Amino acid sequence: MWLQLSDVDVELGGRSVLRGVSASVSAGDLVVVVGPNGAGKSTLVRTLAGLLPPSRGSVSAFGRDPARGDRRMIARDLAYLPQQYELAFPFIVEEVVLLGRYARQTGLGLASDEDLAAARAAMLACDVTALAGRRFDELSGGEARRVILAQALCQGARCLLLDEPTTGLDPAHARGVLELLRAQCDGGSAAVVVTHDLDLALRHGGTMWLIADGRIAARGTPTEVLAADATRAAFGLPIHVGALPSGERFAVPA
Repeated sequence: MWLQLSDVDVELGGRSVLRGVSASVSAGDLVVVVGPNGAGKSTLVRTLAGLLPPSRGSVSAFGRDPARGDRRMIARDLAYLPQQYELAFPFIVEEVVLLGRYARQTGLGLASDEDLAAARAAMLACDVTALAGRRFDELSGGEARRVILAQALCQGARCLLLDEPTTGLDPAHARGVLELLRAQCDGGSAAVVVTHDLDLALRHGGTMWLIADGRIAARGTPTEVLAADATRAAFGLPIHVGALPSGERFAVPA
């Protein structure tokens, strides 16, 4: 197991946000995390990334406590994409993507040929190559989101922790992101993806975790979780799972 949560509680501002969470992630896993607003989804991925230490229980990432280890070493295994990303300087897109290579650079931190090749490959995968020379602060929200995803891919980590990576994306790019992550996991990586897009989660997720009231209320295949009573209770309405004539499944609130 690459990532392991064991009976984890997390408190923020004196409020219990996660309670008794136990879960694991292994090579090849694509885990989609769903649940209502305020359920604890973002807190879960931040805890996995080592940004929030648990108040009880333990977290292990590749055999280390991610909240206590050297951040440069941790970044070689874990890449984290937050919901919101801000830069204080007007970097161009290629420079933003290359920031993902910091954990693999030495000396003066100058980009090597390997770094540049990784950045080009990540920009191509995220369809932002044409934006390479543009200023990051002049991009649309969707363009900026794809650039930050390219930065996470450029990092070369074994596991991606992505908090709503498709927010602000048009349908084609949103689907492309999940297809890209599916390909990454099929190649031996792993990803934990928070999303509110239940349809994309159904079509591309391998495993689904439903977070409700700070706990994993259901887990299994997306079809199983979306049909669960716990999902109906968490969202306050049933989720209908159907199939198109082509056989492709879809999910919509009933």
